[in-house]
Amino acid sequence: EVDVLVSAWRRERPDLDVTPLAVLSRVSRLARRLDLARGEAFAEQELEGWEFDVLSALRRAGSPYELSPGQLVSETLVTSGTMTNRVDRLARRGFVERRPSDTDRRGVIVALTPLGLGTVDAAMAELLTQEHGILEGLTPTERQTLADLLRRLLHPLEN
Repeated sequence: EVDVLVSAWRRERPDLDVTPLAVLSRVSRLARRLDLARGEAFAEQELEGWEFDVLSALRRAGSPYELSPGQLVSETLVTSGTMTNRVDRLARRGFVERRPSDTDRRGVIVALTPLGLGTVDAAMAELLTQEHGILEGLTPTERQTLADLLRRLLHPLEN
């Protein structure tokens, strides 16, 4: 489909260099497919994407799987008000708990519960199954090359 789109633009606007379409239209389509795969993976655990994002930030922190709300804000790139709401909702579902900070009397720590840990681990395993399926047409070397090229492309945009 992208080849047809690019060919049509080349025909209709030969004065324009449409080569970015050949790459970025595919990246856009791939992003949509990845969003669908994420949705399927998280649905197995009855999770929303934002829930997975918070739970996975805690899981990646390593044992004892806890972070301050400020650290969670930094990890997930949302506002502190949004994070408070998200932690409240995750706590109601039994995925996280709030505890007083050992280092700051006024501070709070958000920690994964055993239910949260099991849920995020299962969701991650399913997500990786979905993502391996997306990449199955590439050899390991091609996957590494693609990862390297995307890193190079994204680096100046993320800094």
